[in-house]
Amino acid sequence: MGASSVLARIRSGNENALARMIQGDPILVDVLPAGEAIPELAERIILHAGPPIEWERMCGPMRGAICGIAVFEGWADDLTHAANLAETGEFQFHPNHHFATVGPMTGITTRSQPVLVVENRAFGNRAFCTLNEGLGKVMRFGGNDKSVLERLKWIRDVLGPGLSDALKTYDGIPLKALVARGLTMGDEMHQRNVGSSSLLIRELAPRLARTVRNQSVLGDILAFLSANDQFFLNVAMTMGKSIMDPVRGIDGATIVTAMSRNGTDFGIVVSGLGDQWFTAPVEMPVGLYFPGFTEEDANPDMGDSTIVETIGLGGFAMAAAPAVAGFVGAGSATVAAKSTHAMGQITVTKNPEWTMPSLDYEGVPTGIDIRLVVETGIAPLINTGIAHRNPGVGQVGAGVVRAPMECFEKAVEAFAHSMGLS
Repeated sequence: MGASSVLARIRSGNENALARMIQGDPILVDVLPAGEAIPELAERIILHAGPPIEWERMCGPMRGAICGIAVFEGWADDLTHAANLAETGEFQFHPNHHFATVGPMTGITTRSQPVLVVENRAFGNRAFCTLNEGLGKVMRFGGNDKSVLERLKWIRDVLGPGLSDALKTYDGIPLKALVARGLTMGDEMHQRNVGSSSLLIRELAPRLARTVRNQSVLGDILAFLSANDQFFLNVAMTMGKSIMDPVRGIDGATIVTAMSRNGTDFGIVVSGLGDQWFTAPVEMPVGLYFPGFTEEDANPDMGDSTIVETIGLGGFAMAAAPAVAGFVGAGSATVAAKSTHAMGQITVTKNPEWTMPSLDYEGVPTGIDIRLVVETGIAPLINTGIAHRNPGVGQVGAGVVRAPMECFEKAVEAFAHSMGLS
């Protein structure tokens, strides 16, 4: 195949991929038990963030979360028993991404946990993600003590059903317009979700008031939601997965459809190369630490939350949220704008529906092209939380991290081979 025909094939593939991204119509429609939403999620199957990984190679917080969820599900008597079961192969581990699912940080998903359901009505697919646990010691950062498990039980028994009943009273919540408003309120949908969470709660609160009969329970739900500035993160992640799944498998497309990390490996998936993962060792975040912690305590980066960067938010929309730059130790508002401009050099277009006031309503950089990443030497910038490297401790800070260039180099080489190029 000649160079001109290869370029034409790539151009056509990328145009198709970008059209599918922009045409996506994600609607938050329900909250369901994961086993109901994902029928393949059987007993003792544990979904996790990032590319595939076995127990022996898992990092501390991932192991801690797996032990905690095994106790939560009733598969183990205690954390020690859970670890023994994991070591002897009693659990099946699979990436969330293989089940149309995403999860923040450790990303643990099992059948009894409630999951958000986002339907992409333009293409008829659905995506799923667990509910945000709030602040403090939480399972997504490897927490697994009694307080963590009690909160998960409340989310399963009270919050999940309450949100489900509220969402069933109308035809879902359109998310693209909500994100557009959030960007004008200083959010970038990864480390800052204050405006978006508030908009979502304002939408849900009247419905909850009508469907939750017990006033004490209603008060608890509203108090939890209003105190959780990051509640919308999981919604944004589910939205991102619902948008990107229809972009998979497009002939000739060099657009990244997934970026994710499991605390050991970073992996990307590319549209024109199907569902193959291209992996490299994950990087360490650089950022600010909570009092009493330093970089010596930190685990390498993890989580499926990089799906938001894949759709042009998070680190790619840093200019919309200058407060985030200071929070994660990335610098000033000027640096935030420069970061967004840099991400524009590795993306194919700008999203006209998601604009940033600080850049004169320029659209967020959208469509990561593996060729541009390798040609420019600019790796995607990701906003992230930082987990303690030991199981059971939890979050110790927040920062930024770069995707490893090796993933993109491997993908470009495989893509060239698929096109018959040397």
